[in-house]
Amino acid sequence: MIDPVGRCVGRFAPSPTGPLHAGSLVAALASWLDVRARSGLGGASQGTWLVRIEDVDSPRCVPGADALILSQLAACGLLPDAPPVWQSQRSALYQAALDTLIAQGQAYGCACTRADIARAHEAAGLHKPRHGEWVYPGTCRPDAHGLQAGLQGRTPRAWRLKVPTGEAALSHWTDRRLGPQSQALDTAVGDFVVKRADGLWAYQLAVVVDDAAQGITHIVRGEDLADNTPRQIWLQRCLGLPTPSYLHTPLVRGENGEKLSKQNGAEPLDLSDPCAALTQAARELGLALPAPTASTTVGDVLAQAVSAWPHR
Repeated sequence: MIDPVGRCVGRFAPSPTGPLHAGSLVAALASWLDVRARSGLGGASQGTWLVRIEDVDSPRCVPGADALILSQLAACGLLPDAPPVWQSQRSALYQAALDTLIAQGQAYGCACTRADIARAHEAAGLHKPRHGEWVYPGTCRPDAHGLQAGLQGRTPRAWRLKVPTGEAALSHWTDRRLGPQSQALDTAVGDFVVKRADGLWAYQLAVVVDDAAQGITHIVRGEDLADNTPRQIWLQRCLGLPTPSYLHTPLVRGENGEKLSKQNGAEPLDLSDPCAALTQAARELGLALPAPTASTTVGDVLAQAVSAWPHR
C-alpha cells in the first residue's frame, strides 16, 4: 500500500448523471479536505486534488451534467489542481489493461446473461439476498487446461476477472475510518465483470486503471463503495499497480433512511448560499463548524473545515 505519510494525490470522481446533491458535495468536500489537511506532512506541500468525470456508463449520462458539476464545485471553492479528465476519452488505457489480464490468463470471455446466472443459483437451491447481487457461479470459467466447457458453443458477451478461491480469496485491508475490513472474494462476489456485455467498460477496471494512471495515493469516497475495495485491490495486484489508502465517509441519508442519491430523487444542490451548503456538508462529516454569518466567505468555511479534519 502507498505510504500515507508521503505525497498526497486525491480525487473526486462524479458520474455525470445529473447535478450534484447534498450527498455528493459531502464526498467532494471530504476528498478535497483530505488532501488540503495533509499540507506539510512528510515534506509534502499542499498535495494535489483532481477531478475525474466517470462517464463510461454513457446511457446513464446526462448531456451537460459534467459542465454543471464542475461549475457547482467551483461555486464551493473546490477547484482541481489540474484539468479534469473524462473516462470516455481513456478507452485505450482500459483496453491495454484488459489485454494484459487476458495475456496473463486472468480474464476470460463469458456468455452468461443475468437470467442464466439466476437459473444456476436456483438450480442449486440458493436464493438471492435482499438488495444483493448473485455471486457468479463460474459457469464459463476456464478449467485447468484452459477449456471453457460452460460456453457450450455460445459467443462470449462480457469479460470477467478470475478471483482466487479458498484462503487466498480472503482480502484484508484497513480503512482509515472504518478500521480493519475483510471480504472473501470467491463467496461474496465471484469472478467479476471488467468489460460489459454491451461493450462498455466496467467501473471496477476503469477506476483502478485511472487511479494508477493519475497517481492517486488517497481515495476518499462514500461508505456505500467500501465493498468495491477488495475487487479493486485484487485488480491492482493482477496489473502490478500500487494500492492507495482508503477512507470511506458516512452516507447522507434521506428521510426514508435510504442513501441520498440521484436514483432515489435527491434534490439538486442548492447553491444560493455556498457557505451554508459547505457548512452542512462539513457537519455531515462530523466537523463542528460554526454557522456562517453574513461576512463569512467560502474560503473561511473551507479553512475552518481543513483545521477540523481529523483524518491526517
